[in-house]
Amino acid sequence: MRAMRAEGFGGYQDLKLTDIPSPGLSEGRVLVRMTAAGVTPLDYTILSGQYPMAKAPLVLGNEGAGIVEGGGTAEYPKGARVMFTGPYGVLENGTLSELVAVQKEYLCIVPDNVGDAAAAGLPVAYLTAFLVLKAADFQAGKTVLAPAIGGSVGNATTQLARALGAKHAISTTTSHAKAEQAKERGFSEVIDLSEEGLAEGVRRLTDGYGADIVVDGIGGQILSARNPGAGRESHHTRIFGEQEDDH
Repeated sequence: MRAMRAEGFGGYQDLKLTDIPSPGLSEGRVLVRMTAAGVTPLDYTILSGQYPMAKAPLVLGNEGAGIVEGGGTAEYPKGARVMFTGPYGVLENGTLSELVAVQKEYLCIVPDNVGDAAAAGLPVAYLTAFLVLKAADFQAGKTVLAPAIGGSVGNATTQLARALGAKHAISTTTSHAKAEQAKERGFSEVIDLSEEGLAEGVRRLTDGYGADIVVDGIGGQILSARNPGAGRESHHTRIFGEQEDDH
């Protein structure tokens, strides 16, 4: 089968489209024919040699969607549309391939109204966003800051917070062009960091109130600004293990 495999972890030059043997089935696994694969910052972290537990050669791809082709169960019968994440693309071959033998506990049925491409991008970013909002005791009416509207977790957190009733769901970008694109797609509370500072932007959008919850997927210089909580106690949840690809 065809797969996009990292032959080493020295950068993009080590990523090769190649033919490898199809995975065999074993107890507790379901064979999934991939229809779409998600791409996350974790792929680059591994490809650039920053994840010591990963071993080359390795097929990348930590999330994806597909159709059950073999080893189906009552819950996940042959032909079912599924999505999944897990150790794939990290500790074993991942979703940038034609077939993946997936442990059934990592599978989830894809709703009929969700397309393959959308489903492939759901498991990592949206699950992360949901769990960190829950850990931060999010409730409707709270103000959430999730920098990096162009990144996976920043975008997912902003969307989920808004859908769950946040008073403000604020994000950022350092690119004026991306700020305009975000507005065109309905993101009305994106701070353009090329025009104003983070803390200033948060205070402007919240009439000086600040943020109740900060979901930090980037860290570094951006989040070293003065506390956007404007002097009040706020939840600041740092996501370790990956960095957003846009801020």
